[in-house]
Amino acid sequence: MKKFTKTIENFTCAHCGASVIGNGYTNHCPKCLWSRHVDDNPGDRKSTCGGMMEPISATPDGDGYIITHKCQKCGKTIRQHSSENDDIDTIISISSNPDFIFGK
Repeated sequence: MKKFTKTIENFTCAHCGASVIGNGYTNHCPKCLWSRHVDDNPGDRKSTCGGMMEPISATPDGDGYIITHKCQKCGKTIRQHSSENDDIDTIISISSNPDFIFGK
């Protein structure tokens, strides 16, 4: 069973350079939605991969979205909940990703 570890960290996005203030649940940049493959289980910071996680799709879920990230280094995919401060234009852009929809 996966175990969540609340880890409060601020970071500079390795994709777009935005300064991100973490709240313990922050798992991606709110500006570009990219992430980094640093966890084996949410928040544990035990992954040795360190690859960049590309946001490849977003699907509506209740009051937000589920964002699917794919690691560019190892290929792992993970699903994350969107945050209130995520850029809605970026979410809309990836929600219509035809490469993901058709499995390319």
